[in-house]
Amino acid sequence: MKLLSAIVPCFNEQENIFDFYDEFIKNEAFFKSSDVDFELIFVDDGSKDETVSRVKELNEKDKRVHLISFSRNFGKESAMYAGLNASKGDYVVIMDCDLQDPPALLPEMLKAITEEGYDSVATRRVNRKGEPPIRSFFARQFYKIINKMTKAEIVDGARDYRLMTRDFVNAILSMGEYNRFSKGIFGWVGFKNKWLEFENIERKKGETKWSFWKLFAYAIDGIMAFSTAPLAMASFLGVFFCIVAFLFIIIVMVRQWTVGDPNNTVGWASMVCIILFVSGVQLFCVGIVGQYLSKTYLEVKNRPLYIVKEEL
Repeated sequence: MKLLSAIVPCFNEQENIFDFYDEFIKNEAFFKSSDVDFELIFVDDGSKDETVSRVKELNEKDKRVHLISFSRNFGKESAMYAGLNASKGDYVVIMDCDLQDPPALLPEMLKAITEEGYDSVATRRVNRKGEPPIRSFFARQFYKIINKMTKAEIVDGARDYRLMTRDFVNAILSMGEYNRFSKGIFGWVGFKNKWLEFENIERKKGETKWSFWKLFAYAIDGIMAFSTAPLAMASFLGVFFCIVAFLFIIIVMVRQWTVGDPNNTVGWASMVCIILFVSGVQLFCVGIVGQYLSKTYLEVKNRPLYIVKEEL
């Protein structure tokens, strides 16, 4: 009998724990007919509510339910990595606890791997119903930008909801980097992948933990994790402004020799604006270098991705 490991990252999801379990367990008949057993691994990412106690309640009545509880909030990326590291299944799936990743898709996903020979079955939303328009706009722009800047396959609307074979999971675990961007890692490792599309589902209960600025910071991390294009852009800007400055020096010298400037105060305002603009570009480029340097700093410190407080 094959084993399916379902990894469920949780952060303050007390309202959804039982509902998720009830929806997931509806697939039990299909699993049995396919000769597949399962384990549910809830990874608590430092929740402050009753998430842990409710997972423990499930464990008492179903020993296939497991818990990994962090000592503090380390982020969803660390939670997913911890779940992958703890999983024992021949097949592994990552799912959100808020039911935006419908468990009803699991039979189709499993068939694609067992019958069609895929190594991974990923999901993507065909729309962003229920999201604020501004957030949806910037999300689409992010996918356009990152796909032009990196060779990794990062699909617009892609969810972390993905069913994988053990070989695929082992490939992901071999990438033990500290600054993780799983959407890029999934595309970078390759293998044979199938995409399933579904209509966006709003979370059943509770509120999203992802604010606009958290998503923006996550997007920046993703770009820097899989592309050095910002560094190339900084270099290009430096060369461009050197050329522009050289041309302006020539123009000023020629103008002084041919026309002269009896009033040496003319143009001071525009000169100040130019200085401020170029200084801003310089600081921007230094900031890009600083971001890459900070990521390198965190990598070489070799700190653990997470610390487990409790496990069952």
